[in-house]
Amino acid sequence: MNELLYGRRLTTNELGQLGFSAAILATLPNEPAMFCQGHTVTCQRCSYKHSKSAVQLPKGNYYCPECLPLGRITSEQKLYHLPEPNDFVVNTPILTWSGSLTPGQAKVSADLIAGYGQQRAQLLWAVTGAGKTEMLFPLLAAALAQGDRIGLASPRIDVCNELFPRLQQAFANTSMQLLHGQQNAPYAYTQLTVSTTHQLLRFYRAFDLLIIDEVDAFPFVGNQSLNFAAEQALKSGHGIVNLTATPTKQLQQQSRRQELQTSYLTRRFHGRLLPLPKLRQHYQLAAKIAQGHLPKAFWRQVRQSLERKRQVLVFLPRIAQLAELAKICQVNLTVKIAAVYAGDEQRQAKITAFRQKQVQLLLTTTILERGVTFSNIDVYVLQADAAVFNAAALVQIAGRAGRDAKFANGQVSFFYEHYTKAIQTCCRQIKYMNAQEDN
Repeated sequence: MNELLYGRRLTTNELGQLGFSAAILATLPNEPAMFCQGHTVTCQRCSYKHSKSAVQLPKGNYYCPECLPLGRITSEQKLYHLPEPNDFVVNTPILTWSGSLTPGQAKVSADLIAGYGQQRAQLLWAVTGAGKTEMLFPLLAAALAQGDRIGLASPRIDVCNELFPRLQQAFANTSMQLLHGQQNAPYAYTQLTVSTTHQLLRFYRAFDLLIIDEVDAFPFVGNQSLNFAAEQALKSGHGIVNLTATPTKQLQQQSRRQELQTSYLTRRFHGRLLPLPKLRQHYQLAAKIAQGHLPKAFWRQVRQSLERKRQVLVFLPRIAQLAELAKICQVNLTVKIAAVYAGDEQRQAKITAFRQKQVQLLLTTTILERGVTFSNIDVYVLQADAAVFNAAALVQIAGRAGRDAKFANGQVSFFYEHYTKAIQTCCRQIKYMNAQEDN
């Protein structure tokens, strides 16, 4: 039973749910779940500091609202931890993937392995569709071979759901698990863990290798608690490997200061250029969409996409727009249509149906801006000038098209009223990447 606590830090209540008796708990190393000092109280799980008056419970104790989604933690509880022993059986062959890397991918992969050997913090800055997952395979295989424990985390559930089956195929003989809030399988002690970044709050000095995929994505970027969780989940002296196509200014500054060993890849694995968005400006677009009227150019292009046997992915800025526009699309088109958003209980089923081509047009929000791959699609953004579509989001959205080597000519269209700085920056970045040659 102790293996359930290896490299983890869990509350009294969590261990009770796992079957740890009071007698067993009395033998385990522990610390107070919350640290009180003066007028403040600090959560030891997520590091968030609160005013006592803001988080006091009727009994006089305190709780942490910041990490409440993982279960309530109070000042009456303790946090228990057992050191990570790396108690794994390494089965061979480790890498069961039969594919191959391009020369550019192979160079990046070799750099990642070298950086890991030096325990350096790293950044892999690669365009959307470059094959970041496959570039990780040799690094993962090297770490697994020496008995290291690996965490691969992402801020987005959809990214985790997409990564996990690919890793299962590539490392068929390795114990692994998937952890996120919508996954109900019981926790198991495994050598490779794929999880959301929120789940890292339950780990402590567990991983020899920790990879954060889509490191610039919400809710991880700029989040004190989640960044603390990543630092705490990694063993002391080791460096995190950060992956993204759109690094933040902070990451770019760290790279320039050589605080991050940085690898670049400016070409997709199939060698084709990134799709440059077609820009469609329309007067009073937001008002017309609110009235249920979509531009004629939108209907014309969508019908052309469908006639070419392509699926259509449409991004909207607000969840409230999805249901009504889905009805409008269903009236005007004769194909199967669905809408999906973060809180949708059928979210995974709808995404799977789209991937299996049971749905031809999918309306969505920024939840599908990154980390998901569909084979043969055209991408449309309605109200691309909305504030939620910053430059990084637009670059990521454009990167959903043309990822499959068989259908590398997927098209992207932005419909907007105002030509924003974000739209301009997105197009400039894509043009810049298309003009580069890999190092």
